Amino acid sequence: MDNEIRVVIADDQEGMRLILRKMIDKAEGFTICAEADSGDKVPALVEQYKPHVCFLDVEMPGMTGIECAKAIADMDPHTIIVFATAHEGYMAQAFEMYAFDYMVKPFKMERVMKTLERIRVVMMGRQAAAQQIVRDTIATAAKARVAPSGRIMLHHKEGVNFVSQSDILLVQRENRSTVLYATGGRRFETSEALGDVEERLDPKIFFRCHKSYIINLNVIDSISPYGRWTYVVHLLGTDQDALITHDKYEELERMFS
Repeated sequence: MDNEIRVVIADDQEGMRLILRKMIDKAEGFTICAEADSGDKVPALVEQYKPHVCFLDVEMPGMTGIECAKAIADMDPHTIIVFATAHEGYMAQAFEMYAFDYMVKPFKMERVMKTLERIRVVMMGRQAAAQQIVRDTIATAAKARVAPSGRIMLHHKEGVNFVSQSDILLVQRENRSTVLYATGGRRFETSEALGDVEERLDPKIFFRCHKSYIINLNVIDSISPYGRWTYVVHLLGTDQDALITHDKYEELERMFS
């Protein structure tokens, strides 16, 4: 990979942060850009450093790890969340937040290294997918797309935009806003909630695959594994991708069967 994989560690125990730091430092291609000793410091660090990966304890002063994960997902749902905790009882909640992994303390070096290697594979896959996007995918996707079903009006600070639904490839939460990616490399940002935009989209074309993503069914290119119960959806016409939960993946299979 061309760039280092940026990591933020959050744990109220200094000794545990030290252990994780030493383990991650031994893995090639990873850089620890910040640490936090309480949960309420995490969102600001994520906003500042834009890490690819966050290692979170569950029980921390301020915000819990689960609350941190929710805040991070609203800023950048692509951020990989790994819970590193002494408490097994939060595992179900963690995977409801689409956690990449859940490690129970004390964990061995081999366990952490396996997780880091899986993260590296996912990150390399994202980069390769972006490099394989070619200019004529927009034209190819346009041929496959169904007839336009109307336009929607998006409100933002500078006014409004009118966007044809047939041009919308992906809608996602990003930096606490809702962002639409459209053909021709266009990007539209609005303060409207994702659910409010979803209500105005044609359900025959658009599919809510994840709490942070809506995808155009006609531009799905491929789907690959991500975490334990999550997959990555690669789309034609954009180097942006989306996450899809296992339940939604099974629903998609039934739709196309």
